[in-house]
Amino acid sequence: MKETLHSLTADAEGERLDRFLGRTLADHSRVHLQKIIQEGLVLVNGSLLLKPSHRLKRGDAVTARIPPPESSEVEPEAIPLRIVFENVDVLVIDKPAGMVVHPAAGHKRGTLVGAVLAHAPEVKGVGEIERPGIVHRLDKDTSGLILVAKNSKAQRFLQEAFAGRRAEKTYLALVAGRPPTAEGRIETLIGRDPSHRKRMAVVPSSRGREAVTLFHTRERFAHSTLLEVHPLTGRTHQIRVHLAYIGCPVVGDAVYGKRRPPSHSPQIPSRFGGSMEGGRQMLHAWKLKIALPGEDAPREFEAPLPDDFQTLLDRLRDLEKS
Repeated sequence: MKETLHSLTADAEGERLDRFLGRTLADHSRVHLQKIIQEGLVLVNGSLLLKPSHRLKRGDAVTARIPPPESSEVEPEAIPLRIVFENVDVLVIDKPAGMVVHPAAGHKRGTLVGAVLAHAPEVKGVGEIERPGIVHRLDKDTSGLILVAKNSKAQRFLQEAFAGRRAEKTYLALVAGRPPTAEGRIETLIGRDPSHRKRMAVVPSSRGREAVTLFHTRERFAHSTLLEVHPLTGRTHQIRVHLAYIGCPVVGDAVYGKRRPPSHSPQIPSRFGGSMEGGRQMLHAWKLKIALPGEDAPREFEAPLPDDFQTLLDRLRDLEKS
């Protein structure tokens, strides 16, 4: 696709430049058009303007150069993968914390999808171009099991299994404090936080979707608790939002962890996520039980705790003994 040139005439007095372009070039997002202005690709009456907020006068001549879109196709990258299981239809991968699943703003390289395409090129073209083969989500800083479809038929089968709640997911979460009961069911509606658009929140019925999470206590420490967590639905950030909602945010969660223990607490050393600095959220996708394409009986997969999570638990156990 080539660069396109648009010659326009302002038809309203005092309208912002970015709003005018957004109205007249409706195929492009306002954010994209603001970026084009700031990159010097827009002229008003022959003069370069870099401010999207510039107010136009009726009759102003506006010229906008729209560069061709960047390719959204993911490039294969030779990144080692911890493959738990593989056949002609699926890959089950133990994703490390810190790896982004698919390209996003600020994370174009080093993704799980790039690594998968290098390992299994046939995944290219399965589903969306930016996330080929992806069936379900896993946050960047959450470790553990993720399922990837290697063909379109398998992807449809697995997506229907997740949508129909025929996939049983089990997570391990180290949380700050203790939940109000040793085990329980959290059932709310989750949607975009109206005050922070990059966050999710428990919201009223008019703005959210059903979210259900089961949990039970596996181990207690002085200032934290190890929980086994079973999400019955798959909302964005569901486990993190729900655990924070009951007053026990995941240790190391910089987004939802408002009630983190102080960094000087000996029970949760700061280097393992006891403070805002350092560490990652202690959430691990531990087990996955699901029937695979062409099979009747479900299989169960398991990813061992990664070293950082295991080391923190060992440290907490030692402190309990001392």
